[in-house]
Amino acid sequence: MAEHTPRRDQPRLRPAPLLFEPAEAASDPEHFFDLESIDDPRALLERATELTLAFRAAADRATEFQAVAAAQLADPRRFDRLTTADIAERAEWTEDYAKKMVEFGRDLLRGAEAGGPGHADPV
Repeated sequence: MAEHTPRRDQPRLRPAPLLFEPAEAASDPEHFFDLESIDDPRALLERATELTLAFRAAADRATEFQAVAAAQLADPRRFDRLTTADIAERAEWTEDYAKKMVEFGRDLLRGAEAGGPGHADPV
């Protein structure tokens, strides 16, 4: 799996609301957040951009949670701690990337403990 490189020095974006779709709409492969029904290209660009930003923000936030979990799993104080190789295998990362994510997670946890924003970059 390809390594994800989080963006540097970008403010956390506020995601657009992601509306949940009925099961029958979600099962249609051509249906995607009702974008296919928008005829006006300006409105389509606006909504598609909102969704793009929302998904990026969600991916960035999920990456931070991955990093925190990796740091917690690698914590030497845990009797059941995992090696970075084990973490890499579980997350489908390279071992180098797992090491970076563990450090990123530790930075985030230190920031949370200090009361700061806790946002850091793993690379």
